[in-house]
Amino acid sequence: MAHYMGFIIGLSFLALSSLCFSAKTFDGRIGYLYPQFYDHSCPNAKEIVYFVVAKAVAIEPRMAASLLRLHFHDCFVQGCDASILLDSSGTIVSEKRSNPNRNSARGFEVVDEIKAALEKECPHTVSCADILALAARDSTVLTGGPSWEVPLGRRDSRGASLSGSNNNIPAPNNTFQTILTKFKLQGLNIVDLVALSGSHTIGNARCTSFRQRLYNQSGNGQPDYTLDQSYAALLRTNCPRSGGDQNLFFLDFVSPIKFDNSYFKSLLAYKGLLNSDQVLFTKNAVSRELVKKYAYNQELFFNQFAESMIKMGNISPLTGYRGEIRETCRKVNAY
Repeated sequence: MAHYMGFIIGLSFLALSSLCFSAKTFDGRIGYLYPQFYDHSCPNAKEIVYFVVAKAVAIEPRMAASLLRLHFHDCFVQGCDASILLDSSGTIVSEKRSNPNRNSARGFEVVDEIKAALEKECPHTVSCADILALAARDSTVLTGGPSWEVPLGRRDSRGASLSGSNNNIPAPNNTFQTILTKFKLQGLNIVDLVALSGSHTIGNARCTSFRQRLYNQSGNGQPDYTLDQSYAALLRTNCPRSGGDQNLFFLDFVSPIKFDNSYFKSLLAYKGLLNSDQVLFTKNAVSRELVKKYAYNQELFFNQFAESMIKMGNISPLTGYRGEIRETCRKVNAY
């Protein structure tokens, strides 16, 4: 444990000194999620997670967005239960095969490394679902965003849902109303939608995710006037009409590896990369005003993002005796 703590003393307390929010979230059927859940059973758990995430992000800054996205894609399918981490087996069809995750979900090896370190420190104690929640917070902090106290105590699912992953996760070409409906089905509102979309201030998107905005493929043969045409021309240079599906583009071209509010400023300039980003400014009066507020006030955005992340992290958690603590995040325990 000494090699973990030496790193943490010099780094983590500084990074985690930004905005902090505490929460004690009640799951009425079984019990509570609360930040101190592992204080006695695995007191170094948070530091271990932070150490591994920090190392991964230092090697590849893009990993912060990838880990944050894993938590989001997990919680929208069966709740925050680490179902996204399960590989296919005789009884499980992996969510990694779904349209939102195939060829794009990543960070699984980092989660494996975190889990291995935790199993060495305190076996059969820390869930994979809690690892995802902590890694998402740490990824935000490490890239300059806000911190919050993560309610803990989730347990891991014994199954996955490919159909849930295909149907529940908002898609880049969804209409505004479809996206909002998918959020509302998870108990999240329009404020949560806009704030959590701000996570696109870091990370990348593939050419295939926004090509239809560049080549009049909307079905009506008309240009996408909600996309700045000079920006569109620049995007076309590496996102051709056909081919190059996996070519990557920054979601926030201004400060792509810094968690800030420039994403919202880009929406004001009609330079949101994905349709699902730009519709926040063009298709709804309430979301438009929120975009403006967050573009002009980064602290307001940070505060709401932290609150919405806590709220999202409480979507249908498994607690008490439900689920299990997986020994390996990629497969259910053998009994």
